[in-house]
Amino acid sequence: MKPTSKPKLTIVGAGPGDVELITLKAIKALESANVVLYDALVNEELLQYATQAEIIFVGKRIGCHAYSQDQINDLIVSMAKKHGHVVRLKGGDPFVFGRGSEEIDFAQQFGIETAIVPGISSALGVPASNGISLTQRKVSESFWVITGTTSDHKLSKDVALASQSSATVIILMGMNKLDEIVALYQNNRTDDLPVAIIQNGTQTTQKKVIGNISSITALAAEHQLASPAIIVIGEVVKNASKLTSYIEEELTFDSFLEEEFILQNLNEVI
Repeated sequence: MKPTSKPKLTIVGAGPGDVELITLKAIKALESANVVLYDALVNEELLQYATQAEIIFVGKRIGCHAYSQDQINDLIVSMAKKHGHVVRLKGGDPFVFGRGSEEIDFAQQFGIETAIVPGISSALGVPASNGISLTQRKVSESFWVITGTTSDHKLSKDVALASQSSATVIILMGMNKLDEIVALYQNNRTDDLPVAIIQNGTQTTQKKVIGNISSITALAAEHQLASPAIIVIGEVVKNASKLTSYIEEELTFDSFLEEEFILQNLNEVI
């Protein structure tokens, strides 16, 4: 797909980290980009699809911002007017704690055409890839996705509310608040409630620990888990190893069927 000189912004979700979990529509957007502005949580292997674009890193991490959000907004507008199609590549899904709507709103104020390509949120993709079903009959009827750290650097008040329910709770950006989260759950639930922490989910550098409310802080310290990581709390975590085992068995069985199919075709040819 050829780049266009017409000013345009496409907000693109890059998925949770594994390059194969990006969508076809996202790849097409990258191929048509004149400029790509990408975040810190984006797997840089995805930039190979932006063969005709100027690539600019605008990522933000705790205590280290390449650009402020206001600067990113201005950069989107200036690059779109100067070069044409700007792809704003964000980790996960751009509308799940990704500030995608803010950037869309800002660009539209300047008459810039906008489009959105959803991505697989780490809140959904990372637990699934580790065999954790967020909902499960007779176990969990719902799930919460909550930011662990608000814009004023405090723990979201929603965590306290969620800790009083039986729902599965997925907390993003919560590693620096782990002690506070554990304290809330100790007040509102039981110490043996299962917890999983998954760092760099779906990537080759993934690290994971599974414990419970009483043990998870020590386990995270022992295995040196840090951001970016997600915290999954709830009874569904108990079944993670069973589901993972099932997935492995299913893949092995599929591979066996494929080998049988190949052998049968070879015999027919012979």
